[in-house]
Amino acid sequence: MSEIITSKDLHLYYGKKEALKGIDLSFNENEITAMIGPSGCGKSTYLRCLNRMNDLIPDVTITGSVVYKDKDIYSPKTDTVDLRKQIGMVFQQPNPFPFSIYENIVYGLKLKGEKDKVKLDQVVEESLKAASVWNDVKDKLHESALSLSGGQQQRVCIARVLAVNPEIILMDEPTSALDPVSTGKIENMLLELKERYTIIIVTHNMSQASRISDKTAFFLQGELIEFDKTKKIFLDPAKQETEDYISGKFG
Repeated sequence: MSEIITSKDLHLYYGKKEALKGIDLSFNENEITAMIGPSGCGKSTYLRCLNRMNDLIPDVTITGSVVYKDKDIYSPKTDTVDLRKQIGMVFQQPNPFPFSIYENIVYGLKLKGEKDKVKLDQVVEESLKAASVWNDVKDKLHESALSLSGGQQQRVCIARVLAVNPEIILMDEPTSALDPVSTGKIENMLLELKERYTIIIVTHNMSQASRISDKTAFFLQGELIEFDKTKKIFLDPAKQETEDYISGKFG
């Protein structure tokens, strides 16, 4: 397994408040890594550092490096639009655009100038199939994506990310707003997707982390406390804080 993205001594400040305290973390290709920890511990903030989404927040200072494809993504030469195509993001609340399902999926390709209808049709079908939602929507591609259920909307949002052919998919609690059936469908889909993508997921759901991830990172108060194979983190953690969190003593 080769590393695809690595952070070194990553610090992030909101104004003077230090939210991330020197995070060293590497992610392997074709693995699912779960990031767990109590609310406000820095896991979502860290996730957004990996495709520079924190650039959009005023008064944020970031030091250290995030290296992807041998380049520091925080270099002034980085094209953030291009970066976010390669490192896509799925949010907690489904956020389809107020267009048809079809237009949601082709949005990124059209921005790149793709006009070939055959190619667009093919990408729509492939992306929706990969996101396990094709059978639900294939007969209503030209209806509003907002007419779908929450679980279907979230899978359409995942398909929209897949359509631009990323290498890494970041997910910030992608199932927390969904019912157990939709959650199960998305988890099964992620296990299939990791054959082609690297997936990094923030989750509050411990059983979800233990079910689908290869590795787990435990964050607490802006620090990375422990990072290891998921089985080891859940069954034999090295740190007392990890054990206390997983056993429900706090969080």
